[in-house]
Amino acid sequence: MMARVHSSSVRRRTQRGIALLEALLAVLMLAIGLMGTLAMQARSVAALSEAGLRAEATIAANQLLGAMNADRKNLLSYGVSAGGAPAGPTADWHKEVLTRVPGAKVEVKVADKSAEFTNRVEVDIAIGWQRTGSSQANVHRIKSYLSKITE
Repeated sequence: MMARVHSSSVRRRTQRGIALLEALLAVLMLAIGLMGTLAMQARSVAALSEAGLRAEATIAANQLLGAMNADRKNLLSYGVSAGGAPAGPTADWHKEVLTRVPGAKVEVKVADKSAEFTNRVEVDIAIGWQRTGSSQANVHRIKSYLSKITE
């Protein structure tokens, strides 16, 4: 009978601290999971910001195409060189793009393709941005063809 009491007390001593060790491991696993969740949240915020800037660039490019379509007699005057100061009909639009997409680099190429096609003008709009200094540079490009009015 004495041997039995002795073996159960030994068992109790060897299992002391096991619950504490299990609790520490559970806290460690929870911390790793929470850190992963925070990292995913940070990435989703960055992706949402990029998507917002891309949407603004798309809206701005479509606005310029609409203005050009309404003023088809002067299509060739809408060009903006990369890094150049816009003049003429694109000056106000360019200011608005810089307000919507901070630090945007805008280029508008307008090429008369009348020799190849009947009264066709190719418009290539590129709006580039970089959200932060360490993030990837992005460019949103739209190419469209408009018919030129000749009178």
